[in-house]
Amino acid sequence: MNDQGQQYRGAWTVWIVGLAAYLLAVFHRSSLAVAGLVAGERFDISAAQLSTFVMLQLLVYAGMQIPVGLAVDRFGPRAVMLAGAAVLTLSQAGFAFAESYATALTARFFVGMGDAMTFVCLLRLVNAWFSPGRIPQITLLTGPIGQLGGIIAAVPMTWAFSNLGWTKAYLVAAGLGLIVTIAVLLLVRDEPHARSVRGPALSWTRIRTSLAASWEHPGTRLGFWMHFVTQFSSTVLGLLWGYPFFVRGEHTSEAFAGTLLTLMVVAVMFAGPVLGRLIGNHPWHRSTIVLTIVSAIVVAWTAVLAWPGDAPGWLLVVLVIAVGVGGPASMIGFDLVRTSNPIDRLSTATGIVNQAGFLASLITVIAIGVILDATGQNFKAAMSFQYVLWALGLAQVWRYRVKTRARLVRDDPDRWARHAGLG
Repeated sequence: MNDQGQQYRGAWTVWIVGLAAYLLAVFHRSSLAVAGLVAGERFDISAAQLSTFVMLQLLVYAGMQIPVGLAVDRFGPRAVMLAGAAVLTLSQAGFAFAESYATALTARFFVGMGDAMTFVCLLRLVNAWFSPGRIPQITLLTGPIGQLGGIIAAVPMTWAFSNLGWTKAYLVAAGLGLIVTIAVLLLVRDEPHARSVRGPALSWTRIRTSLAASWEHPGTRLGFWMHFVTQFSSTVLGLLWGYPFFVRGEHTSEAFAGTLLTLMVVAVMFAGPVLGRLIGNHPWHRSTIVLTIVSAIVVAWTAVLAWPGDAPGWLLVVLVIAVGVGGPASMIGFDLVRTSNPIDRLSTATGIVNQAGFLASLITVIAIGVILDATGQNFKAAMSFQYVLWALGLAQVWRYRVKTRARLVRDDPDRWARHAGLG
C-alpha cells in the first residue's frame, strides 16, 4: 500500500478510536441519568441534591474547555485524550465505591473533567488527519455519533443496576474506560508522520497572547455565538426538562414523551451528515444556515407555546425534529474556528467555542427550574425563557457575521471577490 493509502487508512483508524473515546465520555456523562432513583436511595439525598450532579458536571465541562484547548495546543491531542480517558476511568471507579454524597460529588467533578478532555482532542485529530474538503463532513458526523453514548448508556446501565448492583455496574463502566485508554495509547497518533507533537511551552504571557489572538478574530466569536444559540434547546430537553415538559406541561403519556425524545435523537443523527455535506458544498454561507435553523426552532417553539391548551401530537413531533437539528448545527461553529485560526492555536479557539453551548444550556436549565418554582409549575412560562438567549445569540451571530466578512475583505480581497462572503 502506498503512503497515501496508508494515511487514508490511518485517518479512519484514528478517528474511530477517538470517536470510541468520545462515545465513552458521553456514556459516562449520561450514566447517572438512569440511576437517579438508585442514587437518591444510596446517598439519601433530595431531588435538588440529585440535580446538583448534573449542574456540577456542566460547570466543570464548560469551565475546562479553555484550559483543555491550551493543553492540546501545548502537548498534543493524543496525550490529553489519554489523560482524559484515565481520569474518566478512575473517577467512575471512585463513584462505584462512593458511600457519601460528598464523595459522590467529588467523583462526578472528575467525570466532568475527564469528559471535557475528549471532544476538543478529537476535533484536533480530525483537522490533522483529514483533507480540508472532508473535515466539515467528518466534524458534523462526529458530534451526533458521539451523542449515541447517552442512548447506549440507558439500557445496559439499567440492566446492570438491577442485576449487578451499584458498585459492580459502575466498575464495569470503568473497565470499558480502561479498554479505550489502551486503544488510544496504541493506535492514536497526533499527525500522520508523528505519534506525538508538542507546541511551544506555556507561560502566562503566551496563554494571554493565544487567548487574545483567538478571541480577537471575529470568526472565533461568530463560531462561539453559533454554538451558543443552536445547542441549548436540544440539550435542555434531552438532559433534564424535556420529559417533564411533555408529560406535565403538555399532558402527553409517558410513552409518547419517550418517543418524542427518541425522535429528537433520530433528528440529530440524520441532520449531522446532511449539514456536513451542506457546509462542505457551501462554506461561504455557514452563518446563513445557522440563522435559518435557529429561526425554524424559534417558530416551532412559538407554535407550541402559543397553542391554546395542549399542543397536538404532530406539532410536538415537528418541535423535537427542529430542536434536534440544532444539536449538530452547533458543530458549524467549529468549522468557523478551523478556517479562522492557525493550527498552533486551533484547540484553544475550539475550547472557547465549545463552552458556549454548555454555558447557555446551564443558564437555561437553572432558569427554567427557578421559573417553575416561582410560577407553580407553569411550563409554558418557564420554557419561554429561551427567547432571551435566542435574541442575544441571533443578534450576536448577525453582528459577527458582518465583522467576519469585513475582516476577509480587508485581509484577502481577492478571495472575497471569488465568493459570496464568509459565514
